[in-house]
Amino acid sequence: MSSYGMWLSASGMKVHDLRQTLLANNMANAHTTGFKHDMAVVTHRSVEAKSAADGFSYGHPILDQLAGGHNVLPSFTDFSQGPIEHTGKALDVAIKGDGFLAVSDGDVTRYTRDGQFAVNAAGELVLSAGDGRWRVLDDGGSRIVLEETGGEVNIAANGTIRQGRTPVAVLGLTLPADKQSLSKVGGNLFDAGDVAVRPVNGLFEPKAREQSNFDVMQGLASVIEATRAYRLNATMVQLQDQMTGQAVQTVGRMVA
Repeated sequence: MSSYGMWLSASGMKVHDLRQTLLANNMANAHTTGFKHDMAVVTHRSVEAKSAADGFSYGHPILDQLAGGHNVLPSFTDFSQGPIEHTGKALDVAIKGDGFLAVSDGDVTRYTRDGQFAVNAAGELVLSAGDGRWRVLDDGGSRIVLEETGGEVNIAANGTIRQGRTPVAVLGLTLPADKQSLSKVGGNLFDAGDVAVRPVNGLFEPKAREQSNFDVMQGLASVIEATRAYRLNATMVQLQDQMTGQAVQTVGRMVA
């Protein structure tokens, strides 16, 4: 029974180690524009007699009624809307509702909720983050180029970009068939892989940015809870290991 208990405690350590890793990343990005936080997904594991395929002959009337520990599944990303903060900057825009901006470095296309832009030396609209590497794409999938002498830049609520009174481009918004299929690739960007991505109509909040949707205070409480749970499970593993060692020594003395 001690080895069974050790297995349960070890699976608990695995779960809370993952939780701490995800929470640490969420905390590090608590002030990242448009960041979407991740959550651990955990399921109960059935005992072998119940989860194994047909033909498993061993069973135990007591052990088969116990839990089999936990399994960790791929993490879940919460894509809910983050709070919108007004910045007053002409090249800042927040997405209201569903949708992702498409950006490209010339080789690959990525997707983001970060709407804080800048203009590079070539006049291209780029993400402020990422050293200006990622060029923002319009609703036709083309890069957006601004004229040096074209006048003041304004972004309307429908995504239309104007210099002075002249329309230059319209920001493109896209949405994958399944948002959970998006994978994080660093730099606050998502890769859609082979998943179909379609254009969508959306609304923007000009001169604003979408904040991270991670609740820092709740996150701090979760970090403390996960750390304590991990330590408790680690202590249980040590205690059960000691019990096993004592049992082996006792049996050895009895046999001798």
